Amino acid sequence: MSMRFGRRAVPAPPPAVEPPRRLNRPWTLSVPLGAPPDRVLAYLATPARMADWLVMHTGWPAPPPGAMAEGGRFAQRVKLMGTPVEVRWTVRGLSDRTVWLDGTGPMGIEVGLYLSVAPADGGALVRLDGGVQGGPTDGPLGPMVARSLTDALRSSLQRLSQVSPERWSHAKPTATVSPALINREKSGKIVHRETGREIDPWTPVIVGSAQRVERFHHPGGSDPLTLAVHAMRDADSSTYQAGNNLVRSADTVGWVASVSWQFADGAALLAERLGARPAQTVQTGLFGGDGPLRLLNDIAAAIARGETRIALLGGAEAAATAAAAEGARRRLDWPKQRGSAAPTRVLGIDREPNNTAETAAGLTSPLHVYALIESALRRRDGLSVDAHRKKITEIWSRMSEVAAGNGCAWLPQVRTAAELAAPDRDNRPVSGPYTKLLTANLQVNQATGMIVCSAEAAREAGIGQQNWTFVHAGAHATDEWFVTERADLTTSPALRAVGRAVLGHAGLTIDDIRYLDLYACFPSAVQIAAAELGVPDDDPDRPLTVTGGLTFAGGPGNNYASHAVVNLISRLRHDPGSYGLATAVGWYMTKHAATVLSTHPPAAEFRDIDADVRLHRPTRKVASHADETGVLEGYTVTYRRDGTPEAGIVTEILDDGTRVVRATEPLDGDPFAGPPVPLPPPGEPPVVVEWHGPVTEIRLNRPAVRNAVDLATARALERAIDDFEADPDARVAVLTGAGPVFCAGMDLRAAARGEYPITEGRGLLGLTGKPPKKPLIAAVEGAALAGGFELALAADLIVAAEDALFGIPEVKRGLVAAAGGVLRLARSLPRATALELALTGDPMPARRLHDLGLINRVTPVGKAYETAFDLASSIAAHPALAVLLAKRIVDEQSDWTTAEAFDHLSEMAGAVLGSASFDLRKADRERS
Repeated sequence: MSMRFGRRAVPAPPPAVEPPRRLNRPWTLSVPLGAPPDRVLAYLATPARMADWLVMHTGWPAPPPGAMAEGGRFAQRVKLMGTPVEVRWTVRGLSDRTVWLDGTGPMGIEVGLYLSVAPADGGALVRLDGGVQGGPTDGPLGPMVARSLTDALRSSLQRLSQVSPERWSHAKPTATVSPALINREKSGKIVHRETGREIDPWTPVIVGSAQRVERFHHPGGSDPLTLAVHAMRDADSSTYQAGNNLVRSADTVGWVASVSWQFADGAALLAERLGARPAQTVQTGLFGGDGPLRLLNDIAAAIARGETRIALLGGAEAAATAAAAEGARRRLDWPKQRGSAAPTRVLGIDREPNNTAETAAGLTSPLHVYALIESALRRRDGLSVDAHRKKITEIWSRMSEVAAGNGCAWLPQVRTAAELAAPDRDNRPVSGPYTKLLTANLQVNQATGMIVCSAEAAREAGIGQQNWTFVHAGAHATDEWFVTERADLTTSPALRAVGRAVLGHAGLTIDDIRYLDLYACFPSAVQIAAAELGVPDDDPDRPLTVTGGLTFAGGPGNNYASHAVVNLISRLRHDPGSYGLATAVGWYMTKHAATVLSTHPPAAEFRDIDADVRLHRPTRKVASHADETGVLEGYTVTYRRDGTPEAGIVTEILDDGTRVVRATEPLDGDPFAGPPVPLPPPGEPPVVVEWHGPVTEIRLNRPAVRNAVDLATARALERAIDDFEADPDARVAVLTGAGPVFCAGMDLRAAARGEYPITEGRGLLGLTGKPPKKPLIAAVEGAALAGGFELALAADLIVAAEDALFGIPEVKRGLVAAAGGVLRLARSLPRATALELALTGDPMPARRLHDLGLINRVTPVGKAYETAFDLASSIAAHPALAVLLAKRIVDEQSDWTTAEAFDHLSEMAGAVLGSASFDLRKADRERS
């Protein structure tokens, strides 16, 4: 094989050294260059230079090493047959004449690249030998893949021949071996010396952690950014053993959003102060104590995927300084950013915290909500006021004992249960049964810094394994968003799911966890967490915290869980091989996250698990008033600063399961005195979800009103669709209705009360504005009218019983089908038929719409769901990526020009061929 540049043919010379490996589909290419061989080799042996000459290059998942070294490994993003993929390179050999790279790509594809440089005619002759094998390249696609690679490399050498002389002159010859890379295992694995286990180089480890406290109230105190910089420098100081500054090498910086002083992109400011130049910045949502663990878990997952190599995680609050400045009427001159500043990514959920009924009753402060939950716990446990007070003050007293030994605690002082139970000037009642010292203390100045990196980066930096803390598993989930809509105030299905997820993935039970830190903003939060995780709240051998809780250790806005992780790391390093678990909570036991840590390596690759998937959340209807009296479920009394009662807030459960929340006068005595009365169970959920392997059934469940959609139903439907899309095991969903009618559309009575079924994410009816990307089949019995027809039209396929009727009667009411009905009909039916439906408002039978191509299958009465399920199962049997891309082509093709269409088709075909789901042998069998 030879390359022709201009009129001169250049024969491929023998390599400087014979290639050490021949792959199945080889190539040999060469090009003469007018530069000294040592300069050429230095240029080629610098990974960052690949972007200049390798035409396949598209980017780096993490910063490449400055120069190649034998045994070194780095990841690169390239285009293979038009599809972006990631290749992980290993430098198998390096000399003063050659560079030998072995790469692995998707589906087991192996690539060998052997560059040799020899003197020639006052310059250098570069020869590029190599080959490809494995995966689909071993079958009939092999020639196509090899030809694509050869063409790309030929173009790359041509580009190399056009490099300017100035660039060659700046290329410096490099040493053949980097001291930091000596003694690496040839397999690429890292051996954990204490356990003898092999570790994947991309295993996430925490190698530096520190916290800071500034215990004074003064207007001139530090701002959050300055505190975080100090903490991060403290964390970095422990990594200097080999003279490497990991902070400056970070490719990702994360920031836990500060409440006391908000930054548009706090991570960028932190990076600037530290001299880091990250490729991306990540920030948590504005409000949520789950943020630190969400951030840690997200970054650990990015490292495990090879997208991040070194990350800095910072967070801080200076609320004590801010409060002092406000008291002194002094303006804070703290760091600000331009309005255009924004992080690369924002984690978590931010939305309004309260529904209308809660707002009307004054149940809006976390203090009041957790106090009300506390009373519901007392009712459930059947405790008297005194017995309950003794229980929660003893839990909090044990928190203070831990804080007293925490050098960075805000209030490092032991408080007895008796002291916590006795109201006084420093412990005034705030919201019964809580006094001030039973609540989160937010006016603190505290900060944390953590350095998280791959095991490979830690080893390259020379950080001893005794300073590695492995992140084993992370998970997050959300309870029903509005507190009063939850079936039970005293439980947390989401936290239970999170605990099961992290322990299950780590291969542990709760009894294997030696150190705990349960998010301790209020006693009720700790009691619920302990119950859901299955741990006693009074075990002297395993306290519920290693930090001290948000009262005594301090409640730095969203960042408490970062302090918990730092303290867990300290305990784990002093007790090698033990396990630690931290939990974190956002809003009112709403958003949950958890992380498992250990100094021993994990048994499985780290995962950040979305435990919302397939999570059952029973709900209640909620009202702000009722004509009848229900069973008292919970109550709290709020107090003025002078300790006098101000108002009461109660929740009651009516016979039909509805929860009523309302403001009252302060309650006297003990409303729970006397024999306990069982709480009426919640009513039927408006949407029921069932999982049948890869097929998800989503059933509208309001047969009494013909499955009309109110706001609660729309929200439940949106949640069901969101969970279906997020579920990796769910392939196809079937949407159906309970009873004889599919759906009568919008609940007009609810709409008349101002409760319109519009959700933030998916629009009208909780679906029509943004249908799922995965296939959705509507199974229709009876009628699908108005919004019901629009729900069916939002599905990809429709299966209908032979007596089913479909119509959009809005025009008869002076309305228009605003959830996409007219639009989707116009795109799916002949113009005359679409106009007939839209202008007359009269329904059409399923058979006629089937003949016009709108309905896929017509079944006997009562068989629509069964047929839809069979259709879903047949679709789910195919590889998911192929199904999704086929659906995408059908959905998007009308917006493509002819030229764009074939570009898109080529990209999608390459994605399928490069995916793990492509079954080459099956394709061969079916073709033959």
